[in-house]
Amino acid sequence: MSIVVEHEKRRRDILKKALDVFVDEGFEDATFQKIADRCGITRTTLYIYFKNKKEIFNYSIKQFLLTVEADLTRVRSDTSLNMVDKIIRVLSRIIDLLEKNRRLLVVILDYLFHISGNGGDPNYRVRRRTLKLRHILATMVIDGIKAGEIVKMNVKSVDDLLYPLIESAIFRLTVLKQETVSDLKNSAALAVRLMAVDRQLEK
Repeated sequence: MSIVVEHEKRRRDILKKALDVFVDEGFEDATFQKIADRCGITRTTLYIYFKNKKEIFNYSIKQFLLTVEADLTRVRSDTSLNMVDKIIRVLSRIIDLLEKNRRLLVVILDYLFHISGNGGDPNYRVRRRTLKLRHILATMVIDGIKAGEIVKMNVKSVDDLLYPLIESAIFRLTVLKQETVSDLKNSAALAVRLMAVDRQLEK
């Protein structure tokens, strides 16, 4: 096994165990030392992979968003689906990934409360991190309008309609601690079909 592959494998192992620490302790009380202890390594060894706990946390979010964006790009390039079905598939996939990564979402929520409590702007942080995701969704809606599959409408209004479904899924999973939010997939599909032109609604 090459050094690079081994390094990445160790980083993934650290991220999994660090997530346990963040979930157990909360973002503020999780320390670099606690993460090192949970990984069974020294702080010095942990520094080889990450500079501090914030970098570990940010890397976890980055990896999650990269997975989401890669999935959305695959769906978007699927020529067997029309634009309405692509958007429905994308929203469904996002909800599936949120369910699968609920523990990370709990830590992110704790972090946002931490920022808010210290006078920061959690809304800015969230929008900055989700900008690419919102752009992909908006582009798909624009493509649907151009293809004549979605009625002409303000794209920002569509974002205001669809994105709250994702936020609702996060709220239900983290705050309400629901086991599943699969019912939101039906709501998302209905919302998208209501944006479709008549021939799509008849399908």
